Amino acid sequence: MRSLAGIAGFAILAAVVPVLVSSDFWLTWLTLVLFYAFLGQAWNLLGGYGGQFSFGHALFFGSGAYCTAMLQIHLGMNAWIGLALAAAAGGIVGAGTGYLVFRYGLRGSYFALVSLAFAEVFRILANSSDLTGAGSGLLVPLKPGFDHLQFQDRAGFFWLLLGLVIVALLVTWWLENSRFGARLMAVRENEDAARALGVAPFRVKLAAIVFSGAFAGVAGAIYVQLFLYIDPNIAYGPGISVEALLVPIIGGLGTVFGPLLGAFALHAIAEIGRLVFGEAPGLNLVLYGVLLVVMVLFLPNGLFGLGRVGLRRLLKGGAGA
Repeated sequence: MRSLAGIAGFAILAAVVPVLVSSDFWLTWLTLVLFYAFLGQAWNLLGGYGGQFSFGHALFFGSGAYCTAMLQIHLGMNAWIGLALAAAAGGIVGAGTGYLVFRYGLRGSYFALVSLAFAEVFRILANSSDLTGAGSGLLVPLKPGFDHLQFQDRAGFFWLLLGLVIVALLVTWWLENSRFGARLMAVRENEDAARALGVAPFRVKLAAIVFSGAFAGVAGAIYVQLFLYIDPNIAYGPGISVEALLVPIIGGLGTVFGPLLGAFALHAIAEIGRLVFGEAPGLNLVLYGVLLVVMVLFLPNGLFGLGRVGLRRLLKGGAGA
């Protein structure tokens, strides 16, 4: 129940941000924080709760992005319908990938490398196809208006992404308190022991990757509406995959609020890096790499875990006094 109260409190406080923040820069920054929090939560469903570390979540993101972009450009389909179909595209690609990978028992580093390989294959295919604009990418027509999932100002995107983040938080809360979530976490802790207790790891992991892929596909569709452009290097490139996994690792794997906290911290550090070092090429990747090493070595439970430990010590100190 504390998590539900936290979600409700976050929703109320965040909903008034566009009213209080008049700066377009900060509103855009907070909108991107929500975007990456949502993408990180997609990764967290599979990697944090299922223990299946994907290095190629751009595979699902890009499939959703290209699905909605191609439908809008080539068929003139409404962007809201494209958003729903992007979720389906991400889920279908997730189902296909999961079937091929989990059917043959690949896990751990093998799964991570295979997911990365699949994303690279899709990037090469997208670079070679006229439907995807090949190397030039696709430019989505500007049609401002709620009906076209395009807004005149960033406040509209902020509220849209806030709604998606709240949905993701509720789904994660459900996962923590459901029988399916218990099975998924059992597979994460010890797959062989879970199988001995009657859990079917293949089915559980397949369902998890479908959920995760659908969420990432939605993130891809939102990206297209935000920037009105997509190309193979963005859609299936390593940048999206790296940020998708860094956000929950920094915030706290397998926690409801970890990806939200991680997205805020990651982009705050990136912004500080720009202010200190300027727009140096590849700076973000260097900072992310250093940050990842620091988190793995010194804070394996992430910032959320650090805050929880600090709160416990504070409460113990208060009780002792």
